[in-house]
Amino acid sequence: MDSEALRKYSALHPKPAGLTLQYGTAGFRTKAELLDHIVFRMGLLAILRSKAVTATVGIMVTASHNPEEDNGVKLVDPLGEMLHPSWEEYATQLANAEEQELQKVITEICQKAAVNLHKDASVFIGRDTRPSSKKLSQSVIDGIQVLGGQYHDYGLVTTPQLHYMVCCQNTQGQYGKATLEGYYEKLSKAFMELIKQSHCSGESQRHLKIDCANGIGALKLSEMKPYFPQEMLIHIYNDGTKEKLNHLCGADFVKVHQKPPGGLDMKPNERCCSFDGDADRIVYYYKDTAGHFHLIDGDKIATLISIFLKELLAKVKQSFKMAVVQTAYANGNSTRYLQETLKVPVHCVKTGVKHLHHKAQEFDVGVYFEANGHGTVLFSKAAETKIRQLVKEEKDDEKREAAKMLENMIDLINQTVGDAVSDMLVIEAILALKGLTVQQWDALYTDLPNRLLKVQVADRRVIDTTDAERRALTPPGLQEKIDALVKKYKLSRAFVRPSGTEDVVRIYAEADTQENADALAHEVSLAVFHLAGGKGAPPQP
Repeated sequence: MDSEALRKYSALHPKPAGLTLQYGTAGFRTKAELLDHIVFRMGLLAILRSKAVTATVGIMVTASHNPEEDNGVKLVDPLGEMLHPSWEEYATQLANAEEQELQKVITEICQKAAVNLHKDASVFIGRDTRPSSKKLSQSVIDGIQVLGGQYHDYGLVTTPQLHYMVCCQNTQGQYGKATLEGYYEKLSKAFMELIKQSHCSGESQRHLKIDCANGIGALKLSEMKPYFPQEMLIHIYNDGTKEKLNHLCGADFVKVHQKPPGGLDMKPNERCCSFDGDADRIVYYYKDTAGHFHLIDGDKIATLISIFLKELLAKVKQSFKMAVVQTAYANGNSTRYLQETLKVPVHCVKTGVKHLHHKAQEFDVGVYFEANGHGTVLFSKAAETKIRQLVKEEKDDEKREAAKMLENMIDLINQTVGDAVSDMLVIEAILALKGLTVQQWDALYTDLPNRLLKVQVADRRVIDTTDAERRALTPPGLQEKIDALVKKYKLSRAFVRPSGTEDVVRIYAEADTQENADALAHEVSLAVFHLAGGKGAPPQP
């Protein structure tokens, strides 16, 4: 390690005094002007990680659905997964080290993680469309060059595209070609093959309005348009030419405010969807003839995909284990529908994509979505091999046809991470193959009315949870109070959990009516305020 170069470059990317940040599920995120030293140091860390695993890793500059003024950075592991939890710790240490300690911290990481500095290293870099992203990705490159690594800068890409590239590179092309063209070709080919298998006389032209959150999704979708079949007509809104990223638009806005985004005019019963700022989440919605807005969130997307996959798995007659993974935020009626009507096992895990992804890997077919629209499907190696073998060798027509559909689904789904573009094509293909309208899809079950609230507290760590965050262990008396409140309402449940990023406690409640869900959420928020050290004025109804 060239300590002179490290000192010189580190001085060009100084750490603001007193700033400490934590690497979480989303990497680092904060105001863009506070990130320069962080991204430089993540360039250093990416090289160490690459040397440790002797593979290419990725680094993405984005703050997803945050406001345009923010930015962030996250690392991507060799198979396109999120950074290993033990390295999140190293990321935090390196980010917060004082300048004169940098070399010492790097040496410690090398010792703890058995990093051989003489090995080769390679990093793929991507960024979103924020005004600050180009300069920050240049700082990443500075970090990479200090430790002498190879890099490939993909420039503007969606977060899932970068995850995909990294996976392609490390599977020696087995997962696909590590280029944007490779990504567009693989997905569009699988989509066309699936649509070709559609025998139903649904609409011959498929119109879809897409709100791209004024982000990277608009650019990449426009590039992909020529690859789509003629009958797939996509109309892009909030393409970033006029308005600010994520401002009054995007998947997060639509989900939180339960209303359509600005910049998109909806006619009754038109299918619409929204991506978030870096295109790794998607939600669908429509307006009915009475003008009411209907949101179709991640729970209902998981349900649609599960129905389709379950039918196909039944046809190929293999003993594949399938399950759906949710978090405590999943609507109670989605869980009921999956377990009781579809008879699919449902597992609940802690909030955070890494927990869902990890659990989904335990099954032959693991479907996971967060209610916010981030999710995907994972297929085990054994299941994938068997399905591809059936396509080649199965004599029975119906079985072979079903296996072919499954094979195309495997190729259409981005298994590395939730991907709005890929998920959108999966949904469009399923609706076409099953001849379903957006209203019929929405009518599978009715969401229980629910309410999300947050309460500011002096220290979020006073709340400790168990049972996949569905029960509070501390402070004493809080869970008993919640249990008593829940008993007052029909079909109700409520839970509280500390935020991963700020000193607030998040509250979720659902009940038989909106009025009751609101009342329960308010009563629980008061209990949190009084028992968990609330700040400021008590919550108002």
